[in-house]
Amino acid sequence: MVKTVSTPQYSRLRKLLQYLRPHWRNVGLGILALFVVNSLGTYLPLIIRNAIDELEVAFDFSAILPSVLLVAGLASLMWCIRMTSRILLFGVGRRVEFDLKQNIFEHLLSLEPSYFSTNTAGDIINRSTSDVDNIRRLVGFAVLSLANTLFAYVLRLPVMLAIDPMLSLAAIAVYPLIMILVQVFSHRLRTEQLAVQQSLSNLSELVQEDMSGISLIKIYAQEPNEQAEFQTLNQSLLDANLALAKTRNTLFPILGGMASISLLVLLALGSRAIPAGRISVGDFVALLFYVEQLIFPTALLGFTITAYQRGEVSIDRIESILGVVPQIQSSEQDTPLDKHQVRGTLSAKGLTYHYPGAAHPALKQVNFHIQPGETVAIVGPVGSGKSTLANAIPRLLDVSAGQLFVDGHDITEVYLRDLRAAIAYVPQDSFLFSTSLKNNIRYGNPLSDASDVEYVAKQAQIHDEVLNFPQRYKTIVGERGITLSGGQRQRTALSRALLVDAPILILDDALSSVDNQTATEILNNLSSGAQRKTVLFISHQLSAAAIADQILVMDQGEIVQTGTHADLVKVSGLYQTLWNQQKLEAQLS
Repeated sequence: MVKTVSTPQYSRLRKLLQYLRPHWRNVGLGILALFVVNSLGTYLPLIIRNAIDELEVAFDFSAILPSVLLVAGLASLMWCIRMTSRILLFGVGRRVEFDLKQNIFEHLLSLEPSYFSTNTAGDIINRSTSDVDNIRRLVGFAVLSLANTLFAYVLRLPVMLAIDPMLSLAAIAVYPLIMILVQVFSHRLRTEQLAVQQSLSNLSELVQEDMSGISLIKIYAQEPNEQAEFQTLNQSLLDANLALAKTRNTLFPILGGMASISLLVLLALGSRAIPAGRISVGDFVALLFYVEQLIFPTALLGFTITAYQRGEVSIDRIESILGVVPQIQSSEQDTPLDKHQVRGTLSAKGLTYHYPGAAHPALKQVNFHIQPGETVAIVGPVGSGKSTLANAIPRLLDVSAGQLFVDGHDITEVYLRDLRAAIAYVPQDSFLFSTSLKNNIRYGNPLSDASDVEYVAKQAQIHDEVLNFPQRYKTIVGERGITLSGGQRQRTALSRALLVDAPILILDDALSSVDNQTATEILNNLSSGAQRKTVLFISHQLSAAAIADQILVMDQGEIVQTGTHADLVKVSGLYQTLWNQQKLEAQLS
């Protein structure tokens, strides 16, 4: 789960301004439109005041007709300008939402796989959707509301004071209490909003995990337990939402009621000021209009504060993702590497790697040298460091400089894109996308012809099986390739790796679901031909590994034996033990 970083208030405001900066023109135009609307709104009561005062002198409707028409015209103009301001500012909110989602996705793609092993997909998805939506509301609704409230007071209050200072100050005397009340509730709103977002993340994590493991849930008949877990998390989300709703529904009516008190104060005091001759009836009506115009922005301040509290929480949660610095990335000093010029030499010199927090190294002083075109098998017991070595070569792990080399180039000093273009890697988890077989195979080269797709499928020994599918290469494999068997998924993933035609191919136990004979045929296909690839074949199938040019035997992060199958099987050691165990298992089965 991603840990939310506490961000100082000024830092949140700075981030908010950064989100708005690319759209400053629309923000400026939207705020300018609000200024014009409020200026016209300030002028309208003065027109009405003058008209009423004229009626007091002589009741002649024709005399005030121009004022009526002017009010109608200005009100219509205000409506058009106000709509324009809303379109501009809410449009900015949508653009900021688009930018943030794009930035988050691009940033996630730049992070190393280890980040996703410690941060759940459900929580990341929730931050990328729900939290981004909160910021959209903040930069749309909240900016509009705050600007509108500011202009309402700045433009109307001086006019009100000019008409009658005592009445005006008495009418708005309650408003400082509103600001105090908002401040009292602000911390509580922020805490409760954080609880809602965290509960929503927990629920999203469970749904995403259960949908991925639905087969396992059914096999072990754990539906009741998962339902109970979902109910617990769903209840937690409901409680958090109800707590937030209770606070909001307590605060907002109080704000509205306190704002309306100003109107009552004006009615009580103004009714005495008119007979005393301090103000005219027109002045009194104008003050009523001004106070009425201030009630809505003041009451709306509660909604604005809630949007801001949500936005603050969401800024923290989003920046906790965007603030993560990729540990593995290219620099301007890195060396370019042309895939077509790579021969395929691999070497390690004292390669050592610690997983964060681990007591012992996963790789310890690993040394090897692999010639171009060699097929090298890496074998060893579970947890011996084979997969760690496979992940280190394409820099999926942050290895130190001066330890791993491709064609003599330190992999930490080569452009990442160039390095990975030279290496085709098939991991243990043969992940397939929910699309057709054809699109999965040509994922690394989307413009490949059908003939190229079929050629690599034949090399991976899956072409004949594909021809038996009703839709053949157009067959949709389902989420994560669920409609295929384990062996079919692995061979499809191998076909995908072969199609990119990289000079180095790494198979991390990628044929574990394939029988020994098929695995051996595949390896023979890879090790033959005019343009042989350098193949690293990690496997527990020693009969398939036996055809390799060289075998590296690993144990507890170290290479303990090196040689051919014929040499190693004669020597007392780990390889001989593993070989004899596999022969015994084959006889017993």
